[in-house]
Amino acid sequence: MAQNILVIDEGTTSTRAMLFDRHGQLHGSQQETLRQYYPSPGLVEHDAAEIWEKTLRCCQKMIEKAGGADKIAAIGITNQRETVVAWDKRSGEPLAKAIVWQDRRTAAKCEALKADGLEPMVQSRTGLLLDPYFSGSKIGWLLENCPEVREAGDNLAFGTIESYLIYRLTGGKHVTDASNASRTMLMALDGHDWDDELLAMFDIPKKSLPRIVDCAGQIGETAASLFGSPIAICGSAGDQQAATIGQACLSVGQTKATFGTGAFILTNSGETAPRSANRLLSTILYQHAGKRVYALEGSVFVAGSLMQWLRDDIGLLKFAGESEELARSVSDNGGVYLVPALSGLGAPHWRADATASIFGLSFSSRKAHIARAALESMAYQCHDLKTAFSADGVDWQNLRIDGGMVANDWMVQDLANILDITVERPEFFETTALGAAMLAAVGSGIYPTLEAASVMISKLDIYQPDIDPGIRTARLAGWKAAIGSALSR
Repeated sequence: MAQNILVIDEGTTSTRAMLFDRHGQLHGSQQETLRQYYPSPGLVEHDAAEIWEKTLRCCQKMIEKAGGADKIAAIGITNQRETVVAWDKRSGEPLAKAIVWQDRRTAAKCEALKADGLEPMVQSRTGLLLDPYFSGSKIGWLLENCPEVREAGDNLAFGTIESYLIYRLTGGKHVTDASNASRTMLMALDGHDWDDELLAMFDIPKKSLPRIVDCAGQIGETAASLFGSPIAICGSAGDQQAATIGQACLSVGQTKATFGTGAFILTNSGETAPRSANRLLSTILYQHAGKRVYALEGSVFVAGSLMQWLRDDIGLLKFAGESEELARSVSDNGGVYLVPALSGLGAPHWRADATASIFGLSFSSRKAHIARAALESMAYQCHDLKTAFSADGVDWQNLRIDGGMVANDWMVQDLANILDITVERPEFFETTALGAAMLAAVGSGIYPTLEAASVMISKLDIYQPDIDPGIRTARLAGWKAAIGSALSR
């Protein structure tokens, strides 16, 4: 029996295919970069056709490495959430550019709905807030502004990225997993289908949306023509839910933070959907055999993308790792604070109109102080979230972290220092892909439960706070003043 698992990890800036064995060992990875489109300030787009073509190539490379499709037991998929694709059901070809989760074009629409007093209903029903981040308003915008989308009629299909990939892989199966569906603002947390009132809010026809299915199980089967013979698709989850699973946060109260393009913190809430009074999100962590496990989430829009911006657009950094060298080269931040609201601010502020700012610059400031301030902003934003989680009755005892940024040892120690808790980092950083592999392993019957599949997870490195409490207090006071100034503009 085949024991290898092929994972498609479709991120914001790249797509990858990764080959795991049943023990969680990685045997190969193929990656291609995705082009980012910024047609005007606040707008972020992808070419879904490019995503499909590059994903297919990456998969073919890894299947060849495995020795053929018959050596793959199952495929697991994980994806950037909230990004929306509109396509033609007949051809599978996209009808417009995909609108990326970072995109803010529907801010005015969301503000108008808030002004109509609809946010309490939306939050109560979906666990989400009225913000351009979520998929529903993006779908509404495509229908209103793209003639090709409107005119597709009965052949119109909408979906988040995993839904589009499954459609192309299977040759026409239109489904989405429950974790991704919970991020659309179109499904009630306790519902198992799209909500008619929420659809009406954005004038979205239900027939254009996918069927909602489990995150683990027999989701579909690839068309035989793609890889020589069919492969079962047995796992699917949004990237932050997959990372939570890949960090073995399988018991109530366990918390993880992923530092990728953005930073996302999720706490396992068990089988009861949490309700936040502090502008955090309730979301579906996963669904298996029809049973749901929920999570409480805080979303930070800008994390790794800040360092990419400082490197590629501003020229402050020559390479990503230079940020750590610069942070270590100065004894403190020199009074410099950076509020990284390059695409607004997420939780707990939820200010789509906020813009990025640097405070405290003087002639004594050097680029090392700015780089250090950029890294420090990760810990400060997490501290804001920790405060909100605590106010909702969820007090982090420790924090498990993953994502590309956590290779930065200085930043990881700073997290422990500012949060004043133990921070745990796995030896294998790619926990998002590992979580998708675990779901596929359960869905294909390799393991009976996610708890059993957690044997696939690597060991942890432990970081303890080692900062003077007075310095922590002073730094947090400086951050409070900086973000207060940014929000008052």
